[in-house]
Amino acid sequence: MTLRIASPTSRLLELLELLQARPLTTGREIADRLGIDARTARRYIGVLQGLGIPVEGQRGVGGGYRIRPGYRLPPLMLGDDEAVAVVLGLLATRSSGAEGALAKISRVLPTTLRRQVEALEETLGFTTTRSAAPADATAVLLLADAIRRRRRLQIAYRTFAGDESERELSPHGLVVHRGRWYLAAHDHTRDDLRTFRVDRMWRTTLADAAALAPPPGFDAVAHVTRSLANVPWRWEVEVLLDLPVDEAARRVPATLAELVDDPAGTLLRMRVDSLDWMATVLAELGCGFTIQRPDELRTSVRDLAAHLASQVGQEA
Repeated sequence: MTLRIASPTSRLLELLELLQARPLTTGREIADRLGIDARTARRYIGVLQGLGIPVEGQRGVGGGYRIRPGYRLPPLMLGDDEAVAVVLGLLATRSSGAEGALAKISRVLPTTLRRQVEALEETLGFTTTRSAAPADATAVLLLADAIRRRRRLQIAYRTFAGDESERELSPHGLVVHRGRWYLAAHDHTRDDLRTFRVDRMWRTTLADAAALAPPPGFDAVAHVTRSLANVPWRWEVEVLLDLPVDEAARRVPATLAELVDDPAGTLLRMRVDSLDWMATVLAELGCGFTIQRPDELRTSVRDLAAHLASQVGQEA
């Protein structure tokens, strides 16, 4: 099934594309194309007019909307976050029209942002799912630009265990895996190919030196998939939360777990080393839940409940 970009920004972009592609477009055609009702379509037309784009309306039979003939659109002013969201949305559709839509958007972006967006399009790969947690858009665009221009990076990095270090990297590819962002890169500090979680990187800057070329036939997606498969997590956890997915996303950091909308609530998936720690995470969510796997997690939850009950008893 083809996914539709749902954000207001992306709908406005799609409406602009539609108006530029046709001499006249009816309100019904706009509503059908954007998946909205006629009233919302008129509101979007008003937003474009409020931005100074001369969209003209013609009433009556055969009427519709058009951009005034001869009008030339100025550069499209998107922020970094909006640009990354639009690129991800279009790439996630997997449709034949995504490439053309990206090209049209790129033509009306300011020069610097256009170069960065094109770099993200060229360097981003997906594993099995095409949804992605929100990321620091400025950092993501910088990484993509460095990959495209073959520039080294200087970063500070924090491991899962909390160890911090300075690294010099030759970046090879950006990958989204199960909603998280990863960078495949040669780590000059370790002299080895490594995988880095983007949300654990900070103080990221371009270095003066040129990056090493990736090994012949290097596939960033395959590299990230292999390296994550070798991470020594002991447990794979699945818990059904008694929460709608939007509320679950407010309580569970996107970098901590994968959240999947489910008719019964939200399915939470995590890989952890300690089930006792996982039990405390569930306790802090403040909602009902059903453990689907592993069975050993039930013991950790019961032990935590007994411990908390004993503490209350001592205070009494």
